[in-house]
Amino acid sequence: MDWNARIRQIHRWLSIAFTLSVIGNIVTLLQKEQAVWVGLLALLPLAMLLLTGLYLLALPYARRRGRA
Repeated sequence: MDWNARIRQIHRWLSIAFTLSVIGNIVTLLQKEQAVWVGLLALLPLAMLLLTGLYLLALPYARRRGRA
């Protein structure tokens, strides 16, 4: 598996982790005692999604530039 396919797979799994953390955050908000750390827990997969998403966004442009 090449590097780009690996990044794409990581991006997919991160989206699942982010979705689960948002669902956990909503469930926690519905509880009587709210925990701030659960809301902050969603920021880690979100930051990683940002990095991998920007890489995947720039990838076609870098390929075009390399061919020219």
